[in-house]
Amino acid sequence: MEGMTTPRRTRMSGTQRREQLIDVGRRAFAEQGVAAATVEEIAAAAGVTKPVVYEHFGGKEGLYAVIVDRETRSFLDHIASALTDDGTPRELFERAVTAQLNYISANPDGFRVLIRDAPSWHSTGSLASLMSDIATKIENELSRVMSRREIDPRFAPIYAQMLIGMAALTGDWWIEHGQEFDATEMAAHMVNLGWNGLTGLDATPTLVAAAPVADGEPDVDNMVAPMDLGDDETDDDIA
Repeated sequence: MEGMTTPRRTRMSGTQRREQLIDVGRRAFAEQGVAAATVEEIAAAAGVTKPVVYEHFGGKEGLYAVIVDRETRSFLDHIASALTDDGTPRELFERAVTAQLNYISANPDGFRVLIRDAPSWHSTGSLASLMSDIATKIENELSRVMSRREIDPRFAPIYAQMLIGMAALTGDWWIEHGQEFDATEMAAHMVNLGWNGLTGLDATPTLVAAAPVADGEPDVDNMVAPMDLGDDETDDDIA
């Protein structure tokens, strides 16, 4: 239109462009996964050409590696900061769950990138590896509690992995459902299941389900009787 001028596009610095590509790539990997996302789509969303992506990261794999490393550090920092102070095992568990949910709430795309299966060329992004790093931070406390209750502490890593894995998968569900519950509600219910499960631990757990036989019918003669856990224990018993 006469009398009007087209505004000049502000040229980004190299650092600004790199951060923009990281933001765009994070969103693309979260929505599509690393295998489906393409350099063409990432470049187009950022308003640049493909060579710009290659210039900064060497390709899709390089961009993905940077994003996973950054989100992993951020996630672990959230958890580590929640566990710096001493506390009862329940307090540590509550703080770890709350910290994880706070991270997810603030960084939903970053969390979704982390929980997707990483390709072989970047195994550190796998959920199992990341959760293992976090679980070791509460494993020692669980070992102490289990020893006091005459439960073999060798199994502490199993329980630590289960607790953290439960939180991770529930966090993914929370994102998929639009975070319809607030973080405090989510944390309270996750701790309710996880912690109350810990209060009922048996020293020598066994399965109550029937052992399968060749024809698929239950072997009733070898069925293990259900155990009476009783209700005489409280949270204070293992705090």
